Amino acid sequence: MLDKLKKRVFEANLELVKEGLVIHTWGNVSGKDPESSLIVIKPSGVSYSKMKADDMVVVDLEGNKVEGKYKPSTDLPTHIILYKSFPSIGGVVHTHSTYATSWAQAGKSIPAFGTTHADHFYGDVACTRLLTDSEINSDYETNTGKVIVECIGKDDPMAVPSILVKCHGPFSWGKDAENAVYNAVALEEVARMAFYTVLLGNTRPVDQVLLEKHYKRKHGKDSYYGQTKENK
Repeated sequence: MLDKLKKRVFEANLELVKEGLVIHTWGNVSGKDPESSLIVIKPSGVSYSKMKADDMVVVDLEGNKVEGKYKPSTDLPTHIILYKSFPSIGGVVHTHSTYATSWAQAGKSIPAFGTTHADHFYGDVACTRLLTDSEINSDYETNTGKVIVECIGKDDPMAVPSILVKCHGPFSWGKDAENAVYNAVALEEVARMAFYTVLLGNTRPVDQVLLEKHYKRKHGKDSYYGQTKENK
């Protein structure tokens, strides 16, 4: 079942290791099948070095296991909330990457300091509020998803396809699993740049005009970055 998606999600998980975003078993990638709305996700606690494509777990949008010999990632309920809340999301990534997690542990959003950030994120990468004791003690992973959705509000989740969960770490998403990993890699790099920017003494964000220019030349309706389809 969903063999092609399993392979893609498996390879996306390995990409996290290749990009240095995870160690041990500290992370997971999922992808949603657009036709069935079934989700394929990394199994819980299984080593990346031993994992195979067939080890990926298939679940439905209610969290019921449809196929797989392993338990799905413990972060599955968070992924499900994101899929249910935002139909444009087709892949979700969670890591504990060093720089993004440092900002999350500090409870600080990542400011848009320059054009590198603006090329990818349309403004600051937000940090959520801290979960309450009752939210932590009951349905913790589901409530993590809910606090992410609360923080995004009515904004377009694809304009800033990442978020920091306070005292926890980053989540990223995209149109599919590969795109979600791409966004997670970009998040870690802008988090690293922002850390050094603050360390060097600057706390002033990029001018809005410059942010708008750089974001929209890549992502706006009149974008002109890259090649046209006929030149690819």
